[in-house]
Amino acid sequence: MPQISNVGLAMPSSPIRKLMPFANAAKKAGKRVIHLNIGQPDVSSPDVAVRALKDDARTVIEYSPSEGYESYREALSIYYKNASINVEVDDLIVTTGGSEALIFGLLSCMDPGDEIIIPEPFYANYNGFAKMVGVNIIPVTAYIDDGFALPPIEDFEAKITSKTKAILICNPGNPTGKVYNSEALDALAKLVLKHDLYILSDEVYREFCYDGSQPKSVLELEGLAQNAIMIDSVSKRFSMCGARVGALVTKNAALRETIMKFAMARLSPPTLGQIASEAALKAPASYFEDVRSCYVKRRDVLVEGLNNIPGAMCPMPGGAFYAVCKLPIDNSDTFCQWILEKFDLNGDTVMMAPASGFYSTEGAGYNEVRIAYVLDLPLLERAIVCLKAALELYPGRTT
Repeated sequence: MPQISNVGLAMPSSPIRKLMPFANAAKKAGKRVIHLNIGQPDVSSPDVAVRALKDDARTVIEYSPSEGYESYREALSIYYKNASINVEVDDLIVTTGGSEALIFGLLSCMDPGDEIIIPEPFYANYNGFAKMVGVNIIPVTAYIDDGFALPPIEDFEAKITSKTKAILICNPGNPTGKVYNSEALDALAKLVLKHDLYILSDEVYREFCYDGSQPKSVLELEGLAQNAIMIDSVSKRFSMCGARVGALVTKNAALRETIMKFAMARLSPPTLGQIASEAALKAPASYFEDVRSCYVKRRDVLVEGLNNIPGAMCPMPGGAFYAVCKLPIDNSDTFCQWILEKFDLNGDTVMMAPASGFYSTEGAGYNEVRIAYVLDLPLLERAIVCLKAALELYPGRTT
């Protein structure tokens, strides 16, 4: 029998999706599964984007240019400039989602065996992307007791070796919702310049910052024109996850030329997705105001409800639409499977993402879960009641 590749064997399962067989079995058993495991917003995509697809008169869905349609890149450049990110059309390469942008960035910056430093917990698929490219993640751990603040710069510098080529951050953060302040980003910039590294910044949640906090892009940081790579996507910004349109933005011309080789090899980003994404940029400011207001209400209800559960602790996220919560449990993977298989409250059960998959350090996050507050308030409130009841019965409860 032919052998599976070592890369395939090493590829981790998604902690966000790996419990789906248990969720599907729960549904077949008549339970209602409240999905808090995945960042699929329930808010509507902008009307203008949906209309653009419906009204498009083309009779052939053709390839787009490998770098994306110029009209979309022009509109995207204006969007960034309005957000104080001064980039030109040629600085942008449109990709098939933010995932492809990050993979292309890693492939263009790093060789197999190189090291990339990432503050953990981080978006779980970074582990998979690193395996695809053959690079090693070197984690710098942030802690729930500190609200997942960016670890001290000294901790980053202590991890730098001759194999270190880059630092990757997510701001606002998935899974923590942490928004890094200007001081933390400036300190990172100095470190990057000191050691001549790349810095990749996943900024797909930039529109979702709360309580007066403001997002700051790595492309706004002084002196990083040749070092900074911004990763972006329409998936969460416009509730258009299925459009599969992202962007890689850098002022490093040699790097863009290299990335274009990968872009041409995969031919083109999605044609229909770009049509919708370009139209979405015409959405009124009120669209984001309404969505942010919605998420803040959900966040507040969720965090208050979680912190009222005996033994649970959940810091207040400053952005995105995720929260990491520490629970009085022996193992989050076991608990998240148990609640789907063995528990329901009046027919309800809850699907969450075990936070262990958002760490690179073995054993970290064993008693934490990531919860996406992307459902309406009545469902969130039912989920909290359900979770509290489940913890009272869970055999592996620790306190």
